[in-house]
Amino acid sequence: MPKSKTFDIKTFDIKGVKVIQAPLAGVSDIVFRGMIRKYGSNCLMTTEMISSEMLCNNPNPRIIQFEDFEYPLAFQLVGHKIDKMVKAATILAPFASMIDINCGCPVKKVIVSGDGSAMMKTPELAYEIVKEIKNATNLPVSVKFRLGMTSDTQNYIEFGQKMQEAGASFVTLHARTRSQLYSGCADWQKIAKLKKELDIPVFANGDIKSLDDVKKCLEITGADGVSIGRGIMGDFSLPFRAQKYIEDGIILPEPDLKEKINMLKEHLIKEVDFMGERNGVKFMRKFYNYYISTVRNASKYRSALVQYENKKEILEALDEILSLHSSN
Repeated sequence: MPKSKTFDIKTFDIKGVKVIQAPLAGVSDIVFRGMIRKYGSNCLMTTEMISSEMLCNNPNPRIIQFEDFEYPLAFQLVGHKIDKMVKAATILAPFASMIDINCGCPVKKVIVSGDGSAMMKTPELAYEIVKEIKNATNLPVSVKFRLGMTSDTQNYIEFGQKMQEAGASFVTLHARTRSQLYSGCADWQKIAKLKKELDIPVFANGDIKSLDDVKKCLEITGADGVSIGRGIMGDFSLPFRAQKYIEDGIILPEPDLKEKINMLKEHLIKEVDFMGERNGVKFMRKFYNYYISTVRNASKYRSALVQYENKKEILEALDEILSLHSSN
C-alpha cells in the first residue's frame, strides 16, 4: 500500500546514489525489496516495471504495493504515448523519489507495441517523454536503455546524449543489445564510452553478480555507480556490500551456504505470507538456482525443490541440503 505521509520526498538526493536495485519484472516485488533493506542496503530501490496504459486506466497508486521502508524509491514507467506517460507520472509523483523511464526491456510483448527497448528506435519521442515528465512532476527523471536494437544499430551514445538534453538526472546502460536479450556477455567497454560522452551520471548494468564484478565493472567503465538486478537473486547482501566497497573501500565476504539457505528460507516464508502458500511456493521456484548454485549436484536439488507444493516440505528439504553440505 502507499507510504504514509511521514516520508519527506524532498530529502532524496540523487548525488548520494551509488547502487541501484534494478527492477526485475515478476521478481522484485515488495518482499524482495524488503529483504534488500533487511540486509542493510540504503540503495535506490526501484519498483517493478509499471505500464503507463494500465495505470491511466486505473489511476490508483494503491494497485502498486510499496511501503515507507523502501525509500528512496524510484517508480519505473514503460510506454510510448506521451500523454499516457505524463499522466501516469503525475499519478505517481506524490509518492515517488524519482521516475525512471524504461527504454530497455527486450521482451517481445513489450517491444511489439513500441515500448521498452523499441523506444531506442525513436529517440526524439523518448526525448519528449523525459522532458514532459520532468516538467509535469518536477522530480528527478532517469532513463534505462540498451546498446541498441541489434549489433548493427547500436545508437546508445546518441540516445544517451538525447536523454541528457531532455533533462534526465542520470542514465543506466544495460550493456547488451535488444536482440541479445540476456545472452552473451555485457559489454562494459561500451559503458565506458558512454560515460566519456555525458556530463550526467552513468550507471552500469549487466552481469554484475558479485562484489568482484562490481570492482571490475567500475574499473573498466568509470561509471558513477552500479545497477544490480539478477545478481541480487540469491544474495540480498550484495547491494550493501557493493555500497561499502564503493563508499568506504571495504570488502565484505559473500554469504556462506548456511547464510544463503537461511536467506532463502526467510524469503520463502515471507512470500508465502504475502501471496498465500500456493502462489508463494510457485513464485519462489525461479529463485532456487541462484541460492544453491554453489552446492554440488545443485541441479538435482533444484529439480526436487520445484516439485514441492507446500512450505513445510521445502523448509525440510533445505535443512537436509544444509546438513549434507555445510562442511563443504
